[in-house]
Amino acid sequence: MQWTGLNDLREKYLSFFESKNHTRMASASLVPQGDKSLLLINSGMAPLKKFFLGQATPPNKRVTTCQKCIRTPDIESVGKTARHGTYFEMLGNFSFGDYFKNEAIEWAWEFLTKTLEIPAERLWITIFESDDEAEQIWENKIGIPHDRIIRLGKKDNFWEHGSGPCGPCSEIHFDRGEAYGPFESFEQASDCDRVIEIWNLVFSQFDSDGNGHYAEMKNKNIDTGMGLERLACAMQGVDNIFEVDTVQNIMKHISRIAGVDYKTDAKKDVSLRVITDHIRSTTFMVGDGIMPSNEGRGYVLRRLLRRAARHGRLLGITRPFLCEVCDTVINENAGAYPELAEKREYIKKIIGVEEEAFAKTIDKGTDLLTGFMDTLRAEGKTVLSGDDAFKLADTYGFPIDLTVEICEEKGYTVDRDRFTELAKEQRARAKADHAAKAGSSWADNSIKVDAPKTVFTGYTDFTAENAQILAIYKDGAEVQSASEGEDVVIVLDKTPFYAESGGQVGDTGYLRAGETSLYVADTIKSEGHFLHIAFVEQGGVSKGDTVTAEIDKSRRLAIMRNHTSAHLLQNALRAVLGDHVHQAGQLVNETACRFDFNHFSAMTEEEIAKVEAIVNGEIMNAIPVTMQEMPIEEAKKLGAMALFGEKYGDTVRVVTAGPSVEFCGGTHISNTSQIGLFKIVSESSVAAGVRRIEAVTGLGVLELLNGYKSTIISSAKAIKLTNVNELPEKCASLAAEIKDKDKQLESLNQQIANAKTAAMFDNAADVNGVKVVSARLDGTAPDALRKLGDSVKDKGGDVVAVFAGTVGEKGTIFCVCTKGAVDKGANAGKIVQKISALTGGKGGGKPDSAMAGVGDISKIDSAMAEVCAVVGEFIK
Repeated sequence: MQWTGLNDLREKYLSFFESKNHTRMASASLVPQGDKSLLLINSGMAPLKKFFLGQATPPNKRVTTCQKCIRTPDIESVGKTARHGTYFEMLGNFSFGDYFKNEAIEWAWEFLTKTLEIPAERLWITIFESDDEAEQIWENKIGIPHDRIIRLGKKDNFWEHGSGPCGPCSEIHFDRGEAYGPFESFEQASDCDRVIEIWNLVFSQFDSDGNGHYAEMKNKNIDTGMGLERLACAMQGVDNIFEVDTVQNIMKHISRIAGVDYKTDAKKDVSLRVITDHIRSTTFMVGDGIMPSNEGRGYVLRRLLRRAARHGRLLGITRPFLCEVCDTVINENAGAYPELAEKREYIKKIIGVEEEAFAKTIDKGTDLLTGFMDTLRAEGKTVLSGDDAFKLADTYGFPIDLTVEICEEKGYTVDRDRFTELAKEQRARAKADHAAKAGSSWADNSIKVDAPKTVFTGYTDFTAENAQILAIYKDGAEVQSASEGEDVVIVLDKTPFYAESGGQVGDTGYLRAGETSLYVADTIKSEGHFLHIAFVEQGGVSKGDTVTAEIDKSRRLAIMRNHTSAHLLQNALRAVLGDHVHQAGQLVNETACRFDFNHFSAMTEEEIAKVEAIVNGEIMNAIPVTMQEMPIEEAKKLGAMALFGEKYGDTVRVVTAGPSVEFCGGTHISNTSQIGLFKIVSESSVAAGVRRIEAVTGLGVLELLNGYKSTIISSAKAIKLTNVNELPEKCASLAAEIKDKDKQLESLNQQIANAKTAAMFDNAADVNGVKVVSARLDGTAPDALRKLGDSVKDKGGDVVAVFAGTVGEKGTIFCVCTKGAVDKGANAGKIVQKISALTGGKGGGKPDSAMAGVGDISKIDSAMAEVCAVVGEFIK
């Protein structure tokens, strides 16, 4: 056997099975499509499950893939050992009711011993304990000696997951040689990693009912899996995945940045392995459109990036560096995954921004965690509270797993139950807030329709005559008819009504037949059926009736203008801001175009103006807008932009509007001039790294201008101005006047406060030789309290002053201690903490100056009555 690079092994495998009449399918996205049971794709079979279950038809009964995968159950172990990793590639060949055990076994043996020239004597075979058929093939057809075929039980050699297709497995194992230990038995050699499994052949031949009963399947399937990195370990004669050629090149880049070499320091080796693995995972995740966030797969991405960044700090790397290392990840994998090179700048930008965001808080968070652990040590405790862990996550962006890992390194544990409780409370509050803001709408797309899929005619027509009613639903149940005054869902055989999809809202309009009239309030889609959410205004309808379906034409035209403008907007944003801009969400309706996109800072007024000018230029140029269906490969050659993470079929619809070429199933106007005019109303942030533009077109621009005009006239009347052209100058004059009066008012308030302070000193209490001054000052803001504190310090002596200020329903407690008082034991931070706690508030600060919030202002007086007692705790 000859040393073979990882990239060559991948190609050899796929080409071999292509020669056996398999169709080579590209790796699916790491984001599962239509499979809610998975967070991330974690096996070669996962994206093909729909073919095994008969939910979709494969391109060929024989398929081969190299699937990128991520598994995260052992994140904490990655780096600590050289065996664990989160990212890997899985080679596989699959048969959907075509060939079975004979071919699967023969081809596996041929590939390993002929193509890769692995000596037969270095391979061992395991089979399911009762699989005589597999044993006969291995022994009689392949020629494996009987004593090299090991029978194992259900735990090791039977693939089963609940009910459904299942079957025995046959695994091929590789003997790495005497350097990895003696060979006393197969079991012993496996335990010491001398013998490692490299290929698993699953023979799906039974249908399990989940209760121990197995029926023989008529159409049997083959599902095989071989880890590419593990195969490379065998072919390259290295110990583990971190020493495989492509992975080692990534590690060497990290070593150069850190100035450390692998295998010279055990602790640094852990960090090198963590960063190497995590940057592989995160580069591919971002390439598949996953964005860092605090939940779901976005949380996995953030967790991996922040763990890698922290280990960079442990290696002495204080600047963002992961975005540099991902260059090497891309270079090492671009041959098999060209989309990585195409999205290089975008991937680097996302990783860089996340790394910089964490860099701003990691030092403060680490210091805080160190302080928490110091306190635990001083108090003889070993469990970090869930409240402290939540503060680290909520305020400093420390994923709980990172906090747990750091604590474990120092011998502490974390109260995860309390942390989880607090996190759930926060999510519940956020959900309730979102629900309150979003309101609710009536729509049920869970209806299962037993009828042919709806034919959509709305790309070219606004009306469909003789549309037949295939089904009627009321309250989620199918009915035969509907009468006046009822809310129903109508399914037609054909319709011009666009169903909400891709950010474009559903159409509204009417279904009519003679005197019968149904108002359609919305249109949604369920598995190819268009559901018309309707109200029977007059008459009644029955299943089988024919109606004229007519959409609200003026509303649809407005929607089309906004949708086409969204395409022009994305093109303009990429021209002005850079190619990293990609759509992150959109909503186009009859009133506005809302477009979310990946970008990492607020747009300047100049950038907004440039984008507006480009879009309006395309409108004024009256460019034809074309919509074509074509093979996806042809669309890609045209440079058509696809939505990140979206799964497309073999045939796609491409919308072209001048320089804008996009995959899109929505409706559009036929010429850019029909948009009329485009105006950006706002630009804002909606999430880390995601910006939002809201814009209007056509008559919406006129409505916007009329609104501005009304506002200007109303403002002028309010300040008794007859000439609106003088409004800016008049507003500036009023602002200056108000500012001057505010200064005068502040000066007067300060004089009053100083007078009160002088009076307070006359009545100051004496606590063990320290003067204690306290007062409640309603209408006094925090800044004014600080100035009062400064005046106390100026007086010198041994003084502790505690002031409670209120503004409206908010209260603040401020404490100041002179140097003499501090020398005698006074501590403003601890004093204010105790006083504020009596009101249900929180706060703290330095020994000489501290501030806290008031929880309940009705408790201020009772809290202030305890000032002398609290101060007395510190002055001895």
